[in-house]
Amino acid sequence: QVHMVESGGGLVQAGGSLRLSCVASGNIGGPNYMGWYRQLPGKQRELVARFTEEGRIRYADSVRGRFTISRDNTENTVYLQMNSLKPEDTAVYICLVWMLATGDHWGQGTQVTVTS
Repeated sequence: QVHMVESGGGLVQAGGSLRLSCVASGNIGGPNYMGWYRQLPGKQRELVARFTEEGRIRYADSVRGRFTISRDNTENTVYLQMNSLKPEDTAVYICLVWMLATGDHWGQGTQVTVTS
């Protein structure tokens, strides 16, 4: 069982910044990676940023240069620093933990709302 606690979402004006955190606990081991996705009502979940198994980073084109993903492996924590936020960044941001042994594990999500 894997449990994630996300925090850091909120309401911010365009141009502002937020920092999301996701702390994972439970049976986390073996090859794994963490990342962030986002979802709008009625739309498919989309990648924001994540680490790969090889330790590289993938960013969505829409956030590259504005968002930065980082992690603390000792604490099974992943962060998402979001700068220069735009109204189109408004979404529920969802933490992902993927493990080779058990696949995808999704958090509950944290709401980010950017006003113009």
